[in-house]
Amino acid sequence: MNKKIAVLSGDGIGPEVTHQAVQVLESVADRFGHQFIFEEALIGACAIDQTGDPFPQDTEQVCRNADAILFGAIGHPKYDNDPSAKVRPEQGLLAMRKKLGLYANVRPVTSYEALEDKSPLKNEIVHGTDFVVFRELTGGIYFGEPRGRTENGATAFDTCVYSRHEIERIAHQAFQAAQKRGKHLTLVDKANVLATSRLWREVVKSMAAGYPDVELDFMFVDNAAMKIILNPGFFDVILTENMFGDIITDEASVLAGSLGMLPSASTGDSYALYEPIHGSYPEAAGKNIANPVGAILSAAMLLEYSFDMLEESAAIREAVAASITEGIVTSDIDASSTYGTTEVGAHIISLLKSSVSLKS
Repeated sequence: MNKKIAVLSGDGIGPEVTHQAVQVLESVADRFGHQFIFEEALIGACAIDQTGDPFPQDTEQVCRNADAILFGAIGHPKYDNDPSAKVRPEQGLLAMRKKLGLYANVRPVTSYEALEDKSPLKNEIVHGTDFVVFRELTGGIYFGEPRGRTENGATAFDTCVYSRHEIERIAHQAFQAAQKRGKHLTLVDKANVLATSRLWREVVKSMAAGYPDVELDFMFVDNAAMKIILNPGFFDVILTENMFGDIITDEASVLAGSLGMLPSASTGDSYALYEPIHGSYPEAAGKNIANPVGAILSAAMLLEYSFDMLEESAAIREAVAASITEGIVTSDIDASSTYGTTEVGAHIISLLKSSVSLKS
């Protein structure tokens, strides 16, 4: 199978971890007889530096011409530390989501038995964690208008807006995912306070009749944040709006032992993008210490979701699990580890090339 993949490495550790993911995909192509064509493009701070635009038109066209998009990370201290900067790297990510219609962010949260001791939570709490969060990605307070500050600068304001259509399209995805998993969907909102949350609850409740095999319940976001820590095994599929999803998925990363472990997909009706959930972590850039697993597992999601390559995707996940079991991990997982980004990536590739089963 021939497929074209847009590669947007971005800033900070983005290029390092994305390079490992690309090498893993190349290894998959060799093993399973596929051909992947990679086309690189600029986004974020590096795009601003070269073009003045965090999501240049050329990059948008590369994305539109691709069968899937592999993304690294964006962000740089020179913009983060300058509150007066009118153009910021993060604007490129928001623009890409909006222009490509990437309205559904899908983040699986899975615990690894070999890493349970690395979580700040007790083993018996973390053990067996396996849920997925569907976060709405192109609406809410991140995109609502009006926004800004008053003329004297003493007051700032943002607007949270959601439409029935925006809620329905991601809710359908979440219901369908629940049907394929444990048939349990939890809507996380703040319906006791926010009008937008009450609309979410009304719409999702009205859709439930179309999915009679799925158990639907509702949870306020503050309670959900607590329950993710106290009893993560309760959850199967979580559905939530943009800002709540941003917060609880980062919170949930501790269950896997490190923010560097978790992949994600951002999908729409026509395009799909895959990225690790960690940020650009500029302090680690160029030091060969970044965890490449989140990026590599994002590549596995790309194969499964966009290309329907289930066996290939499973092979990557098995190789990652085997590497973790063997202790071939970066220092964010094991402080005494001497393995870096490239060494962990190379070991996962060597496992992929093995013809024996990697399942333990």
